[in-house]
Amino acid sequence: MRNFFQFKERETNFQKETLAGITTFLSMAYILVVNPIILSQAGLDKGALFTATALSAIVGSLLIGLMANFPVGIAPSMGLNSFFTFSVVIGMGIEWQVALTGVFIAGIIFMILSLLKIREKIINVIPKDLKHAIAGGIGFFIAFIGLKNAGIVVGSEETFVSIGQLTSPTTALAAFGFIITLMMLVRGIRGGIFYGIVVTSIIGMIVGLVDVPSSVVGEIPSLEPTFGVVFQHLGDIFRPEVLAVIFTFLFVAFFDTAGALIAVASQAGIMKDNKIPNAGRALLADSTSGVAGAIFGTSTTASFVESSAGVAVGGRTGFTSVVISICFFIALFFSPVLGVITPEVTAPALIIVGALMATEVKEIDWSRFEIVVPAFVTIIMMPLTFSVATGIALGFILYPFAMIAKRDWKQVHPIMYTLGGLFIMYFVFL
Repeated sequence: MRNFFQFKERETNFQKETLAGITTFLSMAYILVVNPIILSQAGLDKGALFTATALSAIVGSLLIGLMANFPVGIAPSMGLNSFFTFSVVIGMGIEWQVALTGVFIAGIIFMILSLLKIREKIINVIPKDLKHAIAGGIGFFIAFIGLKNAGIVVGSEETFVSIGQLTSPTTALAAFGFIITLMMLVRGIRGGIFYGIVVTSIIGMIVGLVDVPSSVVGEIPSLEPTFGVVFQHLGDIFRPEVLAVIFTFLFVAFFDTAGALIAVASQAGIMKDNKIPNAGRALLADSTSGVAGAIFGTSTTASFVESSAGVAVGGRTGFTSVVISICFFIALFFSPVLGVITPEVTAPALIIVGALMATEVKEIDWSRFEIVVPAFVTIIMMPLTFSVATGIALGFILYPFAMIAKRDWKQVHPIMYTLGGLFIMYFVFL
C-alpha cells in the first residue's frame, strides 16, 4: 500500500492520510444533507437523493484515489445542484427526468474528452501565473463560504454584504471554533482542523446549538424512484433548451473541477513543471463519477475544493480519497449522526483553509502588469460571483488581450485564445 500510493515520495504516512480523509469528509459531509434538500425541490425523492449522493461520492472519491493518486473528494456539485433545480427545472420548466438525462449526456461527453486527453491538455497549457491565481482565488472563495456559513458575513440591501450579528449563538459557536482551531494550528498540533471540528461539535451539543442524534444507525433509503431514469429519456436531449442545459453543465463542471485540481495539486506540492501528474486519470475519474451519479439519480458531480482541508492536515496521496470514500460508505448506515455536521461547525475549517490557500498569490509575478490584471480578476471574481468557473473564465478572457497589447502574443498557447473566444461567446449568449 505504501508503494502503491507513494507514501515515501510524498513524505506522508498512513496516520496522516487517514486523518486527512476524515477531515475532508467532515468538511464536505454537509452535501449528504443539503443536496437532497435542494434537488427534492425539483421533484426528486429526498430519500433516494441521499443514497444517490453518497454512492456518487463513494464511486468518485474511490476512483480518483486509485486511478490518479490524488487526495481529492468528489461529490455532487453545490453550484450545479442549484442550477439544476432553480434554473433548469423550475425556471425553464424542464422535467427533472429530462434534466437528469442532460447531466448524464454531459458526463458521457466529459468521459470522451478525458479519454482523448483534451481536458488534460487544456489544464496543462494554462499559464503558471493563472494557475496560482486560480488556487489563491479558490482560497478566498472558500473563506467567503466559511464566513457566510458562520453568519459573520451576511447579505445587505444597502451594501450587498455586511457583517452579521456576532452575538448570535450559532455565529458565536463558529467564532469559538475558529479561535480554538487557530490556536491548535499555531501551536503546531497536527490535525488541528479535524480536532477543531470535533471540539466545536461537542460544545455545540452541550449548549444546545447542535442537535444530539436521536439514534445512531438509520435505514438506507431506496434508490428505486431515481435509479436509471436517464435511460428512459434519451430521445429528449435534442430539444434546443436541453442542449443549452448540457452545454452549461459542461462549462461549469469543467472549470470547477479544473480549478479544484489545480488548487489541491498546488497546495499539496505535487505539481511538477506547471503540470499536474496523472491529470488525465483524475479527470476521467471525475467524469465517470458524473455518469454514475446521473444513473443513481443526482446532479453533476465535481472535485470538491473542501479537499484542501484534508491537504492542510497532511493528505498527499490517493489514500486520503480512499478514506473519504469509506467514510461516505459508513455514512449510508449512520445518517442520523450527520445532523451534527452543521455549516457553523465546519465554517472555521473553511476559513482557515482559505487563508492557507490564499498564500498561493505570492507565486504570481506581480511586477508584470499584463499578468497582474488577469490574475487579480480571476481571484476577486470567484468570491464576488460565487463561482470558480466565472472567475476562471474572466481571467482567461483578459489574459490573451493583455499579452497581445504587450506584444507577447506568441507566448500564448493557441488553446488559450480559443478558450478566451469561447468564454466571450458564453457570456454573450448566456
